[in-house]
Amino acid sequence: MEEQREALRKIITTLAMKNEEIQSFIYSLKQMLLNVEANSTKVQEDLEAEFQSLFSVLEELKEGMLMKIKQDRASRTYELQNQLAACTRALESSEELLETANQTLQAMDREDFPQAAKQIKDGVTMAPAFRLSLKAKVSDNMSHLMVDFAQERQMLQALKFLPVPSAPVIDLAESLVADNCVTLVWRMPDEDSKIDHYVLEYRRTNFEGPPRLKEDQPWMVIEGIRQTEYTLTGLKFDMKYMNFRVKACNKAVAGEFSEPVTLETPAFMFRLDASTSHQNLRVDDLSVEWDAMGGKVQDIKAREKDGKGRTASPINSPARGTPSPKRMPSGRGGRDRFTAESYTVLGDTLIDGGEHYWEVRYEPDSKAFGVGVAYRSLGRFEQLGKTAASWCLHVNNWLQASCPFTTPAPNKYCTLSRPGSHSPCCLLSRYGVAASR
Repeated sequence: MEEQREALRKIITTLAMKNEEIQSFIYSLKQMLLNVEANSTKVQEDLEAEFQSLFSVLEELKEGMLMKIKQDRASRTYELQNQLAACTRALESSEELLETANQTLQAMDREDFPQAAKQIKDGVTMAPAFRLSLKAKVSDNMSHLMVDFAQERQMLQALKFLPVPSAPVIDLAESLVADNCVTLVWRMPDEDSKIDHYVLEYRRTNFEGPPRLKEDQPWMVIEGIRQTEYTLTGLKFDMKYMNFRVKACNKAVAGEFSEPVTLETPAFMFRLDASTSHQNLRVDDLSVEWDAMGGKVQDIKAREKDGKGRTASPINSPARGTPSPKRMPSGRGGRDRFTAESYTVLGDTLIDGGEHYWEVRYEPDSKAFGVGVAYRSLGRFEQLGKTAASWCLHVNNWLQASCPFTTPAPNKYCTLSRPGSHSPCCLLSRYGVAASR
């Protein structure tokens, strides 16, 4: 009986959950119906507005072309009327002269005939009829103002709804992650000349696997991208940036987002530069230890096997990070870079700005060490963190068993800024990470 009751409870629970899903789906369908009504009304209004704009353009073009015809007609009419008037006056003058000449010719026996004949001859010579051009100044052909709208008519007949852009495809092989920057590259599956710009969205997460809804972080949006790539700067090292996605937009509508991709900004690997170390420090690429005998060269890897005497070492390794392109050349000043009590060694990587962090591992029997950043101007005799040219986290186990960090901001992360910042934790290193005894 109890088993049947439990089975019935499960059936009821399942049915109740299914009912909730159906109710939610019904609500979604009703909302979609409302959206269809609202969206169809909007696109109809937009279409009418576009056609009205097209009508306005055509009407304006028509008025301009009609004005051109009227102006050309007026100009030709003026020229032809002036020429007609001149010819009419010349004809009237010529007819009067012709009538006078005929009358004189009939009175040849008169004494003043020679003088009259001479006057008629002079009058004919000066008659306007002989100075007229009997060619029309303008043509009555108006074919230069004819139009052919066959091509435009085809274009208008080809008008259709603007297609929705396809979803871009993010090209991971071409994308680049380096020095807290992510360059994302994408392409369109089909060429689309109507695309106006792209929209990039990204959000950060620190957990593995697919994003969980309850832990989704807000999208960061970058709009108006004209090219098919974009570089994000100022990101933090060793962080996962989930759900990079891109969508294409034309003048009217945006397409679907691309499939989201996961990119990571790994911490770059830096090493310690033995050529810059104090004489009393024994330095390998990834470790440094105190050597009262003057830092004679020996195989550090052999000493790593017994795990003794190491003071501090960067935990970054080739398996966890990638080499930085800002690697400093070796051999910068020799072993006299630091002297006296400035027991310091420099890293081999430049830090130009942004947010960075580093990790060190020290042996339990280590008594004191410091890790920090420094300006290039750090003096040979200056101790790390003791002057304005550097800043560090200092651990001193001589006085107490705990590890007090003598810093105003005891965090693993140190925000670097450009020169001129007055914050004690915002000094810009010109060499990279530095460690001292």
